[in-house]
Amino acid sequence: MEKFDGEAGSILVNELNEIIDALRNDINKPPLETVAYEIAMLKNSCKTAIKELKHWMAPEKVKTSLTTFPSSAEIVSEPLGVVLVISAWNYPFLLSLDPVIGAIAAGNAVVLKPSELAPATSSLLAKLLGEYMDNSSIRVVEGAVEETSALLQQKWDKIFYTGNGKVARIVMAAAAKNLTPVVLELGGKSPVIVDSNSNINLQVATRRIIAGKWGCNNGQACISPDYIITTKDYAPKLVDALKTELESFYGKNPLESKDLSRIVNSNHFARLSKLLDDDKVVGKIVYGGEKDESKLRISPTILLDVPRDSLIMSEEIFGPLLPIITVDKLEESFNVINSAPKPLAAYLFTNNKKLKERFVKTVSAGGVVINDTSLHLAVHTLPFGGVGDSGIGAYHGKFSFDAFSHKKAVLYRSFFGDASIRYPPYTKTKMRFLKALMTGGLLAIVNAIFGKS
Repeated sequence: MEKFDGEAGSILVNELNEIIDALRNDINKPPLETVAYEIAMLKNSCKTAIKELKHWMAPEKVKTSLTTFPSSAEIVSEPLGVVLVISAWNYPFLLSLDPVIGAIAAGNAVVLKPSELAPATSSLLAKLLGEYMDNSSIRVVEGAVEETSALLQQKWDKIFYTGNGKVARIVMAAAAKNLTPVVLELGGKSPVIVDSNSNINLQVATRRIIAGKWGCNNGQACISPDYIITTKDYAPKLVDALKTELESFYGKNPLESKDLSRIVNSNHFARLSKLLDDDKVVGKIVYGGEKDESKLRISPTILLDVPRDSLIMSEEIFGPLLPIITVDKLEESFNVINSAPKPLAAYLFTNNKKLKERFVKTVSAGGVVINDTSLHLAVHTLPFGGVGDSGIGAYHGKFSFDAFSHKKAVLYRSFFGDASIRYPPYTKTKMRFLKALMTGGLLAIVNAIFGKS
């Protein structure tokens, strides 16, 4: 693992400019976002694995019962074998290598399939991993649907997929043929509740919402805020604050901003345009809405009082559009969220302690953040993963190691203390003893042994 850390460090440091260029070619990702959200996080993953691996690998001692006395027991982590990692295009370096770090740390061999929608990064990963890494342990397979389909026809010891629910169902169906376990890192409509009654710092709140929405791939992120819920009276104030901060970040003409990623391709551009052209949301845009199809750019866009049955509220947006739903009372927000499939993330801005507690207890999501967005992704002591439609399984830090390990139960016994009760003939005395064991009473066990009942 020391070799792995050194080589991965060399990739992330020595090849930094190539990585930045590849991500700029694929989605026009700003260099700062590449360094902050991909390179730095990968370096932290490597350092965490190196530092903690001995502890992760150590057998976990566990208690035994009277039934097996005398004995000792432990849980031993062992590699699953050969695993397949299918990555996504929006964070193509991070989402490719972060699972690989966990898989290699756990002792597996890995086949990595990068996304064909980020071709420059896919090609670079194949080149760099071929040069830096042990090719007997890590292989990169490039390609599109045909190559992915061929990979899924093989038998794997685990499949790790990051992407959307439609493809996840295909992956899971293929895995089922060989009873292959899966981790599915998906997405969903991650909500943001903004409390109007607790005197929050609105400027800080809006800046953090913007950072999570448009500062992460221009909304093309699985944990990006998908919609906001606030009260009718507070909505205009929130919209004004968002407008002010958006203009300070991206200028009066955000289509020209160098700090916003472009839409990944023409298909996604057309999909997002369709959401805006829906008759139910026409006239609901209160900020933005500008598009440049030739450059695949859409400006940060806010929509107010969007109908809940509109197209934009029926699917994950995965782009720079942010609808705001208004309610009469903030408590109604919980019903709105819980009436939809479980999201990958849920966010709440409030100073109200009881509201925080209710939010955590009531809202089921892959992860929850109070008074910020997206930052739980960077905490390696927290599991990152979905629930329900937003995914299966989790990773990051030790959770990555565990995701690619089999927890093997091991029981140790000596030849001393062999109990005749487990062997025929099954006598009444043995039955009394068994019943006494079930009650757990010492006196009952003594009476059973000496025939006193």
